[in-house]
Amino acid sequence: MKVVMNSRKYYSARTGKNPNESRYDLTTLRRLFRDLYLRFLNDDYFQEAFGYDCVDYGRVQGKLGSDIEVQMFRLIRKPDLWPIQNKCEAYSEDDLFDVIEFIYEHISKPINGRYHRFNDCGMHYNTFDKNTGQQEFREQVNQILCDYKEGYELSENGEILELPENGLENLFVENLPIYDHDNVEQRVESAIKKFRSYRSSLDEKHDAIRDLADVLEFLRPKIKELAEKYNPDEQYLYKFTQNTYDIANNCGIRHHNNKQKQDYDKDIWYNWIFYYYLATIHVFVRLIKKAESQST
Repeated sequence: MKVVMNSRKYYSARTGKNPNESRYDLTTLRRLFRDLYLRFLNDDYFQEAFGYDCVDYGRVQGKLGSDIEVQMFRLIRKPDLWPIQNKCEAYSEDDLFDVIEFIYEHISKPINGRYHRFNDCGMHYNTFDKNTGQQEFREQVNQILCDYKEGYELSENGEILELPENGLENLFVENLPIYDHDNVEQRVESAIKKFRSYRSSLDEKHDAIRDLADVLEFLRPKIKELAEKYNPDEQYLYKFTQNTYDIANNCGIRHHNNKQKQDYDKDIWYNWIFYYYLATIHVFVRLIKKAESQST
């Protein structure tokens, strides 16, 4: 299936004359989701999981068995979500995001099968491509999630995440150079996931920032050793990176005592601290890798 969802902006949106251009509400998101879901449903992308109806054999069950509604309850722990096309326009935001993740887990692209001609019964597939089905669904659903409220996306792991701040996307898209999986890359990946998770709380964002502070502390001896060999211009830039440690130690990130400076708007400043730390880690790892390559 090739669903064409044009992302171009038309005249009134380009010229700033369309009051609805920026973001849309939950009602609109539900309608867009329902339309997208029906397209994949009608093209048999859920036949492997949900099964199909046959004029000869009746209801042929898929991998989720004969009672999909109860299986959805088992997995999501919510009633009244099935059938999706009938119930989705009454979903809460949490319901909708749960179901999008559920769909991603169970979608698969139909590949091979046979056409049952009697009474125009339709295609009965026996071969499916789960990865391609997930990729196609993710590409399409992200085109509608990105313009809802602050902007969201469905990750490759099948989780709804907040979109990064505009202009800072590359910090998430660009992978760190391979350096130390357990102490750097894995911890950074975990912190990013924690920070961007749907409805992440201030406590969760604080934990993510602290995780990045721990990575910076791990890198500190090596980068300090390298800094001793920098030229004056590099030394000038390097001294600004030391603010990361001052923030961690004095702004309630790593310590809890009366000396901490915590009377600041965390909804705003936590975002800045997180991106500052993440960008600094990228710089540190690249500097270390460069030095290692030059020494061999």
